[in-house]
Amino acid sequence: MSNLEILAPYDLSKITEFPIQNEQEALAILEKSYQLYTHREQWLSASRRIEILEKTVERLKPRVDELALQAAHEGGKPFMDSQVEVLRGIDGIKVAIKELSHLKGTEIPMGLNASSENRMAYTRKEPRGVVLAISAFNHPFNLIVHQVIPAIAVGCPVIVKPATTTPISCKNLIDILYESGLPPEWCQMVLCENEVAEKLLTDPRISFLTFIGSAKVGWYLRSKLPPGASCALEHGGAAPVIFDKSADIEKSIPALIKGGFYHAGQVCVSVQRIYLEQPIVEKFTKAFVEATKQLKVGDPTDASTEVGPLILPREVDRVHSWVQEAIAGGGELLCGGNKISSTCYQPTVLLNPPDDCQLSTKEVFGPVVCLYPYESQEEAIQRSNAVEYAFQAAVFSNDLHKAFDTAKRLEGLAVMINDHTAFRVDWMPFGGYKQSGLGVGGIGYTMEDMSIEKMIVLKTE
Repeated sequence: MSNLEILAPYDLSKITEFPIQNEQEALAILEKSYQLYTHREQWLSASRRIEILEKTVERLKPRVDELALQAAHEGGKPFMDSQVEVLRGIDGIKVAIKELSHLKGTEIPMGLNASSENRMAYTRKEPRGVVLAISAFNHPFNLIVHQVIPAIAVGCPVIVKPATTTPISCKNLIDILYESGLPPEWCQMVLCENEVAEKLLTDPRISFLTFIGSAKVGWYLRSKLPPGASCALEHGGAAPVIFDKSADIEKSIPALIKGGFYHAGQVCVSVQRIYLEQPIVEKFTKAFVEATKQLKVGDPTDASTEVGPLILPREVDRVHSWVQEAIAGGGELLCGGNKISSTCYQPTVLLNPPDDCQLSTKEVFGPVVCLYPYESQEEAIQRSNAVEYAFQAAVFSNDLHKAFDTAKRLEGLAVMINDHTAFRVDWMPFGGYKQSGLGVGGIGYTMEDMSIEKMIVLKTE
């Protein structure tokens, strides 16, 4: 058995190591989950599941700072933001508990024609089956909450494969679930090579895949699912913002800076493209660049750090190459544009890079924001929609008629008005359109996806 070394993305120091499961071990984990699901007498009652989740919340509360520090160390998200992430995770568990009271069937009308006389019918919710959760690195605690907690809440055995760069937060949550009374076979972590993960994915014992990661991988995995399996895919975006001349620049800059450079831009709905109405380009650009230059980049475990490292040195190289491509194509570098180290990149702003360069068409997943002047609302909408991704978008305007009209015409599945593209609360629907994903996330929506609705009909005579 080989081990996986977990390195801190800021200084590449070794944090710990984990054993890697081979194919035989991974399939044994799957068989344990499958046997648990197929033997209904082993299912946990709703009251027992609620009790476990409530105890989990209580055990998490005093450990917020500890868990946030570990998440910052392994994932590179600054401590201040990792604290928010852990608190969000706790709130997400509370949402799951609340949603269980709404997860119910309905009465189906009978007696409406001769053939349905003397019958009554109703539906009930049951767990769909074994869930396979494949997760990403950028929110190492809260993404696991969103993929694992709904499965536990509805009664599905779940196998979770965290990102190989950030398994510590996943293990922390699972251990606390065990401490709270969850039998271990209900939630099992597997760390394995991609080929082994694909073996799990293609196995007919899997009923549901929840995947968070790149579009290329997600769509490929969907094509490999066994017949009858369902899935939810959450990919990335290249989130657009349309900012018109009526919007308040001074009030809006802090939100857009946060939305663009939060977690060094490694967020699937991070502000990436800001379209500026021509009369306010100069004023907005000056204020945005000045605010960008004030950001503190450094060690994510330092409480004052605002922008941490990218997850891997090769990502720093990739981001830099995209910036250089945009400059070579005529984009104007306004600030940043250089590596600080092998792991950190300067918060970077470019003006008017080409519409066909990678920064304009793909998800940068780095601390880079591009500004584009526009002449008309129609032009701004067309350019915003002209990419393969459509996740979340934003409109800044004090003309509400214009703002709502623009919001209706943008292709993202969520459009914020006068707020940045990365806004989210965990009970709202959250999902991608086009290449950005499939299905709708959010705790309650995921619980619905992981359930089936079974109908029972009783003949009374």
